[in-house]
Amino acid sequence: MQNFWNKIKLIWTDVILRKRVLFVLFMLVVFRLLSAIPIPGIDTLELSRFLTNNQFFGILNIFSGGGLSNLSIIMLGVGPYITSSIIMQLLTIMVPALKRIYHEEGEAGKKKFTQY
Repeated sequence: MQNFWNKIKLIWTDVILRKRVLFVLFMLVVFRLLSAIPIPGIDTLELSRFLTNNQFFGILNIFSGGGLSNLSIIMLGVGPYITSSIIMQLLTIMVPALKRIYHEEGEAGKKKFTQY
């Protein structure tokens, strides 16, 4: 336990490390604040009602980490890429052709897979 507190003390004594840790914490706060801002023109109540009534989009909301239910401006960034990569990974289980491309064709197959 003493080793843990020594490392915490090192964060505050080393100026460069302290700046880096504070920058990361600041960026996490900014990210969380921006993720609470919905896209202008979107009725969030109607969107949440739609997601609860539609089973497919409800599951898609779960896979996107709940970002689809808020439809924030952060979701416009890497959200679609992350969601599509999760869906493609799940499709490799269900579609034999995708499984063959991803697992059997090596690095070229993985590049083709990420292109989709």
